[in-house]
Amino acid sequence: MEGGGSGNNSTPIIDKTRVLDVEPLRTLVPVFPSSSKAPPFGPYSSGFSPFYPFSAPQGSQATPDLNQQTHTTPAAPLRSFRATESNGDDFDGEYESYDGSTGSAKRKPKSSSQKRARKIQDLDFTLSVDENNFVAGVSLSERDDGNREVVHSIQMRFDALRRRLSQLEDAKESPAGIIRRADLKAGNILMTKQVRTNMRKRIGTVPGVEIGDIFFFRMEMCLLGLHAPSMAGIDYMSVRNDLEEEPLAVSIVSSGYYDDDAEDKDVLIYSGQGGAANKDKGATDQKLERGNLALERSLRWGNEVRVIRGMKDSVNQVSKVYLYDGLFRIQESWVEKAKSGCNIFKYKLVRIPGQPDAFGVWKSIEKWREGLSSRAGLILPDLTSGAESMPVALVNDVDEEKGPAYFTYVSTVKYSKSFKLTQPAYGCNCRNACQPGNLNCSCIRKNEGNFPYTANGVLVCRAPMIHECGPTCPCFPNCKNRASQTGLKARLEVFKTKDRGWGLRSWDSFRAGAFICEYAGEVIEKVSQVGEEGEGDGYVFDTSHVYESFKWNYEPGLVEEDGSIEAIEEPNVPSPLVISSKNVGNVARFMNHSCYPNVFWQPIMYENNNESFIHIAFFAMRHIPPMTELTFDYGKSRSGGAAADGGSTSRGRRKCLCGAPICRGYFG
Repeated sequence: MEGGGSGNNSTPIIDKTRVLDVEPLRTLVPVFPSSSKAPPFGPYSSGFSPFYPFSAPQGSQATPDLNQQTHTTPAAPLRSFRATESNGDDFDGEYESYDGSTGSAKRKPKSSSQKRARKIQDLDFTLSVDENNFVAGVSLSERDDGNREVVHSIQMRFDALRRRLSQLEDAKESPAGIIRRADLKAGNILMTKQVRTNMRKRIGTVPGVEIGDIFFFRMEMCLLGLHAPSMAGIDYMSVRNDLEEEPLAVSIVSSGYYDDDAEDKDVLIYSGQGGAANKDKGATDQKLERGNLALERSLRWGNEVRVIRGMKDSVNQVSKVYLYDGLFRIQESWVEKAKSGCNIFKYKLVRIPGQPDAFGVWKSIEKWREGLSSRAGLILPDLTSGAESMPVALVNDVDEEKGPAYFTYVSTVKYSKSFKLTQPAYGCNCRNACQPGNLNCSCIRKNEGNFPYTANGVLVCRAPMIHECGPTCPCFPNCKNRASQTGLKARLEVFKTKDRGWGLRSWDSFRAGAFICEYAGEVIEKVSQVGEEGEGDGYVFDTSHVYESFKWNYEPGLVEEDGSIEAIEEPNVPSPLVISSKNVGNVARFMNHSCYPNVFWQPIMYENNNESFIHIAFFAMRHIPPMTELTFDYGKSRSGGAAADGGSTSRGRRKCLCGAPICRGYFG
């Protein structure tokens, strides 16, 4: 949320330096593009583990144009974090207290005197973690300077932990007035355990974070070093010139809390922080201090400022998505009257040319949705002919091909009458919606007592098999344990790629664990039934292939579970399942292979007419921005040789064109 003002906060504006002036703390050392490495870590009091964004290497360092800096911006304490989204895990409002042991926040009104009397110990809401059974997995150098692999790893580890904490909280009854904040609790745990990167503040790009990356929680940006404050919208650091110390802005978050003009993809009119009214006092003039002063000084210095835009999630309207839109420069500033009649600062930021589109892509999609502009290369507005709950466009802006070969569109897998996969089974006896923590629900018992999805329908963990409620279960049709059966939730698009045929992407963003689609087609007993052409074209899904293993679930040691008994993630299908989508299928048939995929498959079983059948569902492996191609690992056949020329052979290897840094060169 932009600015650092309290907005509707019931607490008066306070000097954060006073709140945080408690030993031991470390400072965040600014880094400029050509600066040298920071000095080693300093000493700390026994038994204290300072965490980012309140800590980083001490010392000073030289910069090309600026003299040594002596201190940095104080970060807002996590207990005063203001929520920016509400999706079952979050609340859009101010929290009066936070219980770190339970991850709960209470909205109980308190007087100003009570708030001022809070103890600094409130900052210590660390969950106990077994030091001997946990490995941070981030080297000292990676904590200072990240890379793409480290950023993805930390982001996935954060969300895996957050999902598990949400799952545990969903299974409990929340007292009135308590808002569970699994994101804050997960962020604090990882900060305390040194699972973070890019701790050194810097002007300009952040290693491993790319323009267009998305985040669903402010704590993600803290962990990755993109934007350090957990609440304030302006992040800055102090540098020394010839005469005095000056603050310089390094990043801002514009999320609609203040009256920003944020519709132009290249120009952002940003409002200063502070001065907003709350229940204790009315609106006041903004002051040229802290973040406002940093923006003013950055106007004079002309340094780059990272811009993160917060927008409504098109899939979940009560949630927000934060988009890293790249580097801007402040072009001018002025003071104007707000609707309250008070003076506020305005800053005009202009996007530096030559950067990849980010917010511009979102604005284009917005126009397509509203019919304000036509989609370039549009062939069909809906290739499903109404078979799906949402239309799926067919687009080719690469060449003159008018579409893929004809096939019959179906939305789910089709079993032949003679194909009996498992023994007869029965569903649950729940009369309403199945509730997390209800061990009387047979479907939950089949999932080892855990409800497989969070309250907003996100998959918590991979498993050998997930059991959902089936069509004959008496629970409500909108039961959360039917996540893979409710159709498409995002606006998908089949598009022509430059060198890999047709592909699949989405107009909407996906958060990690979000359901994307099912693999629909005809279940066959042998791959040979589909013919050489079908296998060669990739229109076959085979569970017997060998797939690259990967870690996606949470780390048990972080939630005080027995880390020596780690849950098995790899799928376990009772017998090989082969699905052909050559003649009958859905959008999943257009997903291409990648050696570094952003989608994974998960077997799901549910009963129908007293028989259980397996379905293959696809989920987002990590956060996926709009218009990003959706890919999964096709795996390798257990038998089948490669062609001598490196091309394709029937049931053999095919040359891989995924372009991933870790591409293994072939698939199939």
